[in-house]
Amino acid sequence: MAHAAEIDSNGVVLRVLVFDNSLEPNVEQFATELFGGTWIQTSFNGNFRKNYAGIGFIYDPELDEFNPPDEIDSL
Repeated sequence: MAHAAEIDSNGVVLRVLVFDNSLEPNVEQFATELFGGTWIQTSFNGNFRKNYAGIGFIYDPELDEFNPPDEIDSL
């Protein structure tokens, strides 16, 4: 399955949705066109973007990764 996280303007994850695997290469574009907002693909098994996104996680565009809020607070 393909997973995408919607983030707000501060990079905070608002929700994570699961899509059909056939959307894998374009899931961000598909979710944006369907729901609006900003969507970033996330990996359920952590193959990329460090962590699987969860509600409240923070997306860091410079590192291209999702981090839990407590990890960001400790930096």
